[in-house]
Amino acid sequence: MKNLKEMSDEELALSYVEGNNRAFDLLLSRNQSKLFSYILYVVRDRDTAEDIFQETFVKVITKLQERRYTTSGKFSAWIMRIAHNAIMDWYREQKADRVIEANEENDLSNLGSNDDLLEANIEMEFVNAQVLTEVKQLMNLLPAPQREVVFMRYFQQLSFKEIAEATDVSINTALGRMRYALLNMRRMAREHHLQLQLS
Repeated sequence: MKNLKEMSDEELALSYVEGNNRAFDLLLSRNQSKLFSYILYVVRDRDTAEDIFQETFVKVITKLQERRYTTSGKFSAWIMRIAHNAIMDWYREQKADRVIEANEENDLSNLGSNDDLLEANIEMEFVNAQVLTEVKQLMNLLPAPQREVVFMRYFQQLSFKEIAEATDVSINTALGRMRYALLNMRRMAREHHLQLQLS
């Protein structure tokens, strides 16, 4: 039998389901920083982020105990989706007008052939620390769904498939949100006379 520290997150989750509480402690320690950073970045309030983080892990524990976890994907993507749902529930409760739902304008399936668009925008890189700082400042000005996709892609290194699954939208909608985030950030960079290498 493997040592707990040698187990993947997925193996630890299954070990916890079988009754090993130490497996869950290790899962929590491996994922809490990344998950809390994501929640805090989306809601932008530490107290709210702590509440949502705790709610997320209560739901994770419940779902694991109910054996509703399968190893069909990454454990981290699975808990991100639970966190995303908890954030969306919080936004609905707040009736915040900051949440912009997906519509025809940010669904790339309406654009026909979009290979050039994807090549131009999806694989952009933040080139240095100064640009990254300025980019983070601009990201804070984006609508929550766009900010969330940029954060998951560039700070959590999730694929668009994983982002789509975590946020419960189509891949095209996730790509559309990224496209509009990049367009908005370019516009804001021009308005603030920043030289950001976002292409």
